[in-house]
Amino acid sequence: MRIDLHAHSSQSDGTDTPAELVAAAAATGLHAVAITDHDTSAGWQEAAAALPPGLRLVRGAELSCASTDGLGRLITVHLLAYLYDPTSVAIVEEQLRLRSERRHRVRVMAARMVEDGFPIDPAELMAALPEDAPAGRPHLAMALMRAGVVESVNEAFAKYLTGGRYYVPKTDTPVETAIEMITDAGGVTVLAHPFAVSRGPIVTDQVVADLAAKGLTGVEVDHPDHDRSTRDRLRSLAGDLGLVVTGSSDYHGTNKTVKLGAETTAPEMLDALADRATGSKILVG
Repeated sequence: MRIDLHAHSSQSDGTDTPAELVAAAAATGLHAVAITDHDTSAGWQEAAAALPPGLRLVRGAELSCASTDGLGRLITVHLLAYLYDPTSVAIVEEQLRLRSERRHRVRVMAARMVEDGFPIDPAELMAALPEDAPAGRPHLAMALMRAGVVESVNEAFAKYLTGGRYYVPKTDTPVETAIEMITDAGGVTVLAHPFAVSRGPIVTDQVVADLAAKGLTGVEVDHPDHDRSTRDRLRSLAGDLGLVVTGSSDYHGTNKTVKLGAETTAPEMLDALADRATGSKILVG
């Protein structure tokens, strides 16, 4: 079985609609796919309604969280949350706060660029997003690409969207709070691409151990941004801590070159996640 547990739709910063996402997953030969948009479960219903026969949908989200890196600094980490109750008041309120802050952040960054003569239209950028969807820096990167300022999303991040005059920080959820919130809502949590140094600062092994003690369910080991030695180290750590090991493409449609199913999760690991969840279960097509 081929299982991809990290994919984004147009409800956050992917280019496929939720219906297109599950269709693409089936066409790619996946047997299960997770929809993990940033800070929202808005795509779940559409994805479930369009689910092709034989494809399982794992309902999830990717949460931006604040964590110590184990060396005295506060950094951003990403937490994949699966199979939780989307009506949980704590989750609904926190996701609403995060989406609102994301949209404000993008508006401010775009306005600063306009002040400096960048040929983008902030109002047009925001109007193109689904209502109440979480805006992100990738949306601004794509606007810069359309305007001919950069040739790729990666170039936009490297030149303009990470630090510097145009960067605006946001207030992420403390990772321990997020783990508790998802667990209380019946779900399970997986630390996304935890040792991906190409993305910026990472946590130490001890931080992963501390989070495991606080209820973290698993770690994303097989990810495009983890090299072989990193995967081996993380897999060993997961074994020592009793954590579920997952693999995922982190698919974003045409916003990234990585294809659905580029990395996969073993069936027994998906079963382990489902067994540990006490809330929503896997949808079966």
